Amino acid sequence: MQTEAAGAQGLLARLPRVKGPYTANAAIKDLTWFRAGGPAEVLYIPPDADDLALFLQGVPKDVPITVIGVGSNLLVRDGGVEGVVIRLGRGFMNVAVEASNRIRAGAGVLDVAVAKAAHEAGLAGLEFMRGIPGAVGGGLRMNAGAYGREFKDVMVEAVALDRDGNRIRLSNTQMGFEYRRSGAPGDLIFVEAVFQGTPGDKAQIEARMNEITDARASTQPIKSRTGGSTFKNPPGEKAWQLIDRAGCRGLQRGDAQVSTLHCNFLINHGRASGDEIEALGEDVRAKVKAATGIELEWEIKRIGKPLDRHGRA
Repeated sequence: MQTEAAGAQGLLARLPRVKGPYTANAAIKDLTWFRAGGPAEVLYIPPDADDLALFLQGVPKDVPITVIGVGSNLLVRDGGVEGVVIRLGRGFMNVAVEASNRIRAGAGVLDVAVAKAAHEAGLAGLEFMRGIPGAVGGGLRMNAGAYGREFKDVMVEAVALDRDGNRIRLSNTQMGFEYRRSGAPGDLIFVEAVFQGTPGDKAQIEARMNEITDARASTQPIKSRTGGSTFKNPPGEKAWQLIDRAGCRGLQRGDAQVSTLHCNFLINHGRASGDEIEALGEDVRAKVKAATGIELEWEIKRIGKPLDRHGRA
């Protein structure tokens, strides 16, 4: 622990002076839906894009940077995360309706808030975002989708900062969207996006959003400590069906369990570690490969280092 503390303090001494707070050895598991995993060496919460740009301009290039959102599709390993973990603050949570039936939203805005803003403005086409348990920044990175639509279907422009703090604008085409991923450079930090809606009937928009809400509540363990959909759907297949076929529904490892309601969800029943949850996911992948010949690909983002058998990172 003293070594970790000394390492974090040494890193703090190398970081630029900014407005946003730095926290050494921050328990970022509290920022994730799984509520599991080790600490961030340093956590930085920029209040706005200008402060984030100042940080990026001054941070040494050898310092690893990891960006997290609301932690809904994130698993932190128990050895923690080296370098600086960035969590976007309140200055990235603005939503505004603009001309041409467009909505501009900060990267920290929940997807459901974008859907609600569109409804209030009488704009259709964004109802699917009601069913995505995440924020705009993560949705851009992974081309988030639900109920038949994806970010690629509605995103007009994304704004990001590169590792040098320069502001970059990317069109839909430049994002290189594919199924559950974008081709945008990995070192870009998204700060906002513009989405396109179409004029619609507010009552019909609300009805569609209610349908999505009811469908999620009845088919997904939304009140549990989970990370959302665990694995991507292979071409022509449904991940949950493959998992069910392999006999993994309800499979457990310690306090980690494959959901009995929707078996493409992993659940932390309270004391599961990040490494246990990941190991359970690997158990599922192995059983599905043995039963079907199909290798599932993780959809949940996993960050940090696992602990070894001696409990060391």
